[in-house]
Amino acid sequence: MTQAEIGVFGGSGFYELLSGAEEISVETPYGPPSDRLTIGEVDGRRVAFLPRHGRRHQVPPHMINYRANVAAMHALGVRRILGPCAAGSLQPVVRPGDFVLCDQYIDRTMGRRDTFYDGPQTTHVSMAEPYCPTLRAVVTEAARRLDLPLRERGSVVVIQGPRFSTRAESLWFRSQGWEVINMTQYPECALARELEICYVNISLITDYDVGVEGDPQVAPVTAGEVVRQFRANLDRLRELILRVIPAIPRERTCLCATALEHARV
Repeated sequence: MTQAEIGVFGGSGFYELLSGAEEISVETPYGPPSDRLTIGEVDGRRVAFLPRHGRRHQVPPHMINYRANVAAMHALGVRRILGPCAAGSLQPVVRPGDFVLCDQYIDRTMGRRDTFYDGPQTTHVSMAEPYCPTLRAVVTEAARRLDLPLRERGSVVVIQGPRFSTRAESLWFRSQGWEVINMTQYPECALARELEICYVNISLITDYDVGVEGDPQVAPVTAGEVVRQFRANLDRLRELILRVIPAIPRERTCLCATALEHARV
């Protein structure tokens, strides 16, 4: 099978990172991934791209086969995954158009198949630091060089979807100090760690979740506004990804590479 070392899970509207490259189908023990994978080169690095919602955005967030998506990347030899996504802001200081390099997530999903290890060997992978520190440093440096509006830390609360939050839910999330809200970061990030794959999130803020408290001119999020904002910033996101890929070190010395070393009972 065609091999790759770096993977990219695209978010809404991010389906053409590797134009003119080879498309392949990958079968996994967990069923089919969201779509065919596209494999090509970026500055001499072999890269696999998969639209997590499918190229026609036909798979809603709660129905994505996350295990198949991550397993497909692993089958190709991918050891680093970049996970750009559209996301909402929970805090007035995090503005649409900003990039947030999340360092923590909070899982508020339900019923998702979120582990590769259902037995008989019990496996407890640490997620204290869920995002790869090496990849986070590379993205930070690339964003600085491009002069992008980047917040270097942030907690993303992952909701089940496909509906957006109620005002009460959003107020609760905001009161906890969390900055970002999204529907796809879990279990994508955790599954990557279970296969010792480095993973980094790059959240492109497209909206304020239910508006801004006390400001009636800022309306609650709509699907149309998310798509509009994402498309308006897609070139900047693509430029960032293309800057990050060749800067990723070839050797891995991070915690992700040995995540299973002390995880099994």
